[in-house]
Amino acid sequence: MNLDNKSFHFIAIGGVGMSALAKYLIERGANVTGSDVQESKYTHLLEEKGVKVTIGHNPDLIKPNIIVVASSAIKPSNVEIIKAKELGLNIYHRSDILKMISDEFSERENSYFIGYSGTHGKTTTSGLASYILSKAGLNPSFVVGGIIPDINTNGAYNEDKYFIAELDESDGTIQKYSTDIAVINNMEEDHLDYYKNGFEDMAKTFNKYLSNKHNQIVVINNDNDGNKKFMKLYPKYNYITFGLESADYTAKNIKYNGFGSEFDIYNADNKIDIIKLSIPGVHNVYNALAVYVSLKTAKVNVKEISKYFYSFTGMGRRFQKVAEFNDITVYDDYAHHPSEIKTTLESAKKGKKENQRIVAIFQPHRYSRLQSLWDEFKNSFNSADKLIVTDVYSAGEDKIEGITSEHFSKEIIHNDCKYISGSIENIPQKVLKELRNNDIVLTLGAGTITKLGKLLNEEYEKAK
Repeated sequence: MNLDNKSFHFIAIGGVGMSALAKYLIERGANVTGSDVQESKYTHLLEEKGVKVTIGHNPDLIKPNIIVVASSAIKPSNVEIIKAKELGLNIYHRSDILKMISDEFSERENSYFIGYSGTHGKTTTSGLASYILSKAGLNPSFVVGGIIPDINTNGAYNEDKYFIAELDESDGTIQKYSTDIAVINNMEEDHLDYYKNGFEDMAKTFNKYLSNKHNQIVVINNDNDGNKKFMKLYPKYNYITFGLESADYTAKNIKYNGFGSEFDIYNADNKIDIIKLSIPGVHNVYNALAVYVSLKTAKVNVKEISKYFYSFTGMGRRFQKVAEFNDITVYDDYAHHPSEIKTTLESAKKGKKENQRIVAIFQPHRYSRLQSLWDEFKNSFNSADKLIVTDVYSAGEDKIEGITSEHFSKEIIHNDCKYISGSIENIPQKVLKELRNNDIVLTLGAGTITKLGKLLNEEYEKAK
């Protein structure tokens, strides 16, 4: 579809993925409107760009000849959906719009569509790549799943030759895209509500995705077991591997320094660069490697601009400092899968001082995920000195008998674990009683837990 002179209306425009697309389109010159149930930082940023955002859903917002885009969370009973159907309008998923954008972009000569995917790390890698190219003046277009530091946006349109996107595998829509460079950070069993046969179904989905373009290059983490399995199942692709040991590109001589690191990058036996990071953990070494190799593959002179790896301070909700009071520092992290949680806590443990505790506050995300990965979750918190478990964030799911946070906290393998009931808004006072001076607190989950740092700070100030 030609995007010139088109009008778009986004239902649930305040979502991070939806708002990124809306920003791209408004900068592209399209007319964009949207609605959502409440204001947010995303709706405010859109309004600053000139997008008309309506709070509350209203059928009068749906006009003939507009392109309607609906979030996955929007139900058929939504009044705007009903009106769109009455008018005979097609209703598009956000992945359909991203495909339109990427297809248009790929028509440019000497352009690169780089898609970052995988169970973990796709927001950080796509954000880091967009950040580096932007800071270096290479003017990328991008659509990513978080606000990029310094740039303060999750989407942008430019006329230059790089298009960066975060590609979501959770619902199979990744199969729609045709990338020039496909980055696969890792493959682990997740989203089992969609991938009923686990890894087998996920691998088939990635195979369909990679089959869309015959001459693309696949930049892939060679240390990940799922990726290794995938490459054995589907050896036909043009793989460039990265890792810490046996790979085309490796990170060696890694030195951790508080919440940062420094390492050498080797191509075969040749040292080609030194990278410094100000974000923590070995997982971010992998993330930086993925970005370095993918940009180098896109013929970017990465060595000339590698200084921007260090000035990148992390994506929103990825080990993001959100509060500081009474010598207690609170970080918020989107980690909601067992291996994500384990990695985040291990990174925090490496960076903490001797007299500090790591206090993890975990809000399980979806009853189905907690049920299917119950045992894996139980073993994810060993690097925390104390664990607090809050009630499950349902994300619209019905309860499952026996799958509760209280039950989970009783089974968990941890010496100091406490279950605290109630909504996130109603638990700050209870949580504060569990904290000590110098604690490093990590709020973990994909739901309302992100509000807790701010609420704890407010509660502390109130009690002073």
